[in-house]
Amino acid sequence: MRLFAFIFGYVSTILDELLGYCKLIQNREVGWPTVDRKTGELKREQQPIWKKIKLILLFNPITEWIHRTKLMRLYLHENSTKEGKTERVPRSKTKIRPFIDFYHINMKEFTPSDINEYPTFEDFFVRKHAHGSRPIYEENDDSYAVVPADCRVVVYPSVHLAQKLWIKGQYFSIANLLGDPSIAESFADGPVASFRLSPQDYHRYHAPVTGTVKWYKQFSGEYYNVDPWNLRSHIDVLTSNARCAVCFETEKYGDVIFVAIGASDVGTVNFNEDVRIPGRKIRKGQEIGRFEFGGSSILVVFQKGRIVFDEDLLNLSNERIMVDVEVGMSLGRLQEKKDENQPHERVGENSEKVNEIHQKSGEIETYAQAVSEGGKKSDSDTEDAAQPTKKAAKALRIT
Repeated sequence: MRLFAFIFGYVSTILDELLGYCKLIQNREVGWPTVDRKTGELKREQQPIWKKIKLILLFNPITEWIHRTKLMRLYLHENSTKEGKTERVPRSKTKIRPFIDFYHINMKEFTPSDINEYPTFEDFFVRKHAHGSRPIYEENDDSYAVVPADCRVVVYPSVHLAQKLWIKGQYFSIANLLGDPSIAESFADGPVASFRLSPQDYHRYHAPVTGTVKWYKQFSGEYYNVDPWNLRSHIDVLTSNARCAVCFETEKYGDVIFVAIGASDVGTVNFNEDVRIPGRKIRKGQEIGRFEFGGSSILVVFQKGRIVFDEDLLNLSNERIMVDVEVGMSLGRLQEKKDENQPHERVGENSEKVNEIHQKSGEIETYAQAVSEGGKKSDSDTEDAAQPTKKAAKALRIT
């Protein structure tokens, strides 16, 4: 009887897993695991199935060499340019309604909210936020940094840890990112925040801090996809792609580097004209540029010892789980000497919300326990850091 019970339980578990994954596929929830910061919900990002299959086939240890070939790089460049032109013609307007329905975009958050007022898909893609839809956290206190885009984010207290857990490019470094080793010296192993924008997101970006433009640089390059699956391959996606970088000189944080990185289907990375001029003042939350059609990425790099990222962002990033955030949300605060090893506690209520989800799904281990255990691991253990959260989230089929 015990053997029968064991076999029955094992088969039931397998069937339960398969049905769970079938539901994810049916809902197109096949992207990277994320936590919605506003609700605490654990989920997978919606993605077209064909896109996910293509990423898995091309960005794996066996076939990723294909993306290094000159022919593939030429194809990506030509395809991105072609897609950009296609989305600017009037007939592209017919794509707007299906796009909104697939990604469940709330047009009340944007202006104009009437989709008939967008002459092309490109105009819709670079839509603006409605006034007041994205309040800026502690807007008048420059000791707080904010999220620059509607996106998914991971944050790490050092470049070394970011490389260990997230950015696996063979030659990724701040020097290669900026094309200047002398500039990179002042950011040696500093904190880094990586923001990824998906096609359904608002594609304008805003200043994370208040400061003055120190310099602006533009780099030509490739158009690799910036999906987390790709970033964790050995291809140097972030330092190979076309990108623009600006340095903000700030009173609170010293120098802060903001890098906007193009990706597949993104023909243009546009910083606003005033952001390209050294000496111009920029306010936290101010719109500073936009991406054209496609997915894209932003890296914000701080000097060491300047910022303490929010605790919820740090904990989840340590578990290799992205956080779904919006423009103006808190990113972190100025690090004081007494805060050197203390993350910024601000969003504890999110842990409670996710705990409720796990308890309802029958999990004994809570989300808070999972991420805190992962966050306490040493560097030698960080490769296994994802296990606690994966265990806690198993019933939700997000691992």
